[in-house]
Amino acid sequence: MYIHQVAAYLPAQIVTNEHFTRLNGLSHKWIMERTGIHERRKAGPGENTNTMALEATRRALAQAPLFAKESIDLIVGATYTPHDTIYTVAHAVQRDLDVADIPVVSVSSACSSLLNAIEIVEGYFAMGKASRALVVVSEHNTAYYNEDDTVAGHLWGDGAAALLISKERLAPTDLRMVDLITAGAASVGKADTAVTLKPVERGIIMPHGKDVFIHACQYMARVTRDILDRNQLAVNDLNWLIPHQANLRITRNVLENLGLPDERAVSNIEYLGNTGCAGAAIALADHRPQIKPGERIIITVFGGGYSYGAMLLKA
Repeated sequence: MYIHQVAAYLPAQIVTNEHFTRLNGLSHKWIMERTGIHERRKAGPGENTNTMALEATRRALAQAPLFAKESIDLIVGATYTPHDTIYTVAHAVQRDLDVADIPVVSVSSACSSLLNAIEIVEGYFAMGKASRALVVVSEHNTAYYNEDDTVAGHLWGDGAAALLISKERLAPTDLRMVDLITAGAASVGKADTAVTLKPVERGIIMPHGKDVFIHACQYMARVTRDILDRNQLAVNDLNWLIPHQANLRITRNVLENLGLPDERAVSNIEYLGNTGCAGAAIALADHRPQIKPGERIIITVFGGGYSYGAMLLKA
């Protein structure tokens, strides 16, 4: 199957590290050294997970004249920061598009949900139940976080992305989805408590950041090697790596583990913070113009809970 178009939406408001210096004394240097984050985006009044998803979807469709909204026969939404857990982000997109009587699915697997959503599309395509799908990933982290939290309050940013996926190639610029691996790792480490979001108790918290760091580095590197091996490819055959945008130190650790130079990694965490399951898709949207025909791209993700995955694309 093929990614025909990908587009992102980012809120206009920028929150710099100086905000957290004023709030709780965390210096710009301290945050930057530990996370690589300089600034992040924050949804404005009237914006939420659903509105950001709608704007990303509109942008994707506006850039894809060959992909009419009437041809969409599957919508998969992904988020762990829902605006509404009943009228989900996927339903909001369906209503906005006014495309009736098609499968509409929402999925949550923490920050790895992008690949789980695409895998759902793969299944529908394989069963012959759909041929043109919309995947939308959106996170409103600042609706849930506690910015006074000096452990994790400064990590989070908001944003959304939409991907138009077809069973057949529509244009020479389409990215072919060569292979996809996802898995849960809830049985390892402190997966059950390392990152939690309990809406009633308010706040995304990360009491075991070291455990997250260790397992994110291990699993993203391992699953990247796995998908390369499964497709008889060497690390040097990989042109671009788009890791989950959680921490710049994690990205650098994964690159070192794989033996990839820094310039092959696509990163946006410096300016967007951790945008959850939307982060890698936003990075793909930003980097898409730089991808040349024949190049190979791997998106590798890791989420709290734990969950992980990798997707191999070829331009």
